[in-house]
Amino acid sequence: MKRLFLTLVFAISSLTIQAQEKLTWHTNIDEAIAISKKENKPLFLFFTGSDWCGWCIRLQKEVFKTPEFETWAKEKVVLVELDFPRRTPQSDALKIQNNQLQQFFQVRGYPTVWFAKPGAPIDGKTSFEQLGTTGYLAGGPKAWLDVANKMIANFVPYTADEQKAAKKEAKKKKA
Repeated sequence: MKRLFLTLVFAISSLTIQAQEKLTWHTNIDEAIAISKKENKPLFLFFTGSDWCGWCIRLQKEVFKTPEFETWAKEKVVLVELDFPRRTPQSDALKIQNNQLQQFFQVRGYPTVWFAKPGAPIDGKTSFEQLGTTGYLAGGPKAWLDVANKMIANFVPYTADEQKAAKKEAKKKKA
């Protein structure tokens, strides 16, 4: 009986730990940029049609929801979902933000993933260094991550001065 109880406690605690380790997909680009600069990681911008795009759903199922991808993403990138749904309601501010980023990155189809490094604002707008782009690739997480790793290899970490400036900027926005 005691052994059964301990087994149950262990199983429940391991499930709880796994649930806590799920990925965070940001939808606010400003928040994601602040995290990118703080953690010294590139942005992973996922342009998707979550409720209608079959290839987007397939990419998520075959790659983004796998343990290999989750481990890689936590270590390597800041995830941003830029959704263009047909049935799911969105705020006007989110629609505007996503449309502006779609235009900036010249996204023509879904799914599209851009890897980018946020730069210093120019005329009040954030600039981005484009590191590479991809979409759906057959072959599962290994094939997809091999391509992604080649793109993020172009990421040049922020200098200490850039990180200090980003922290100051974040404090200004909070005030």
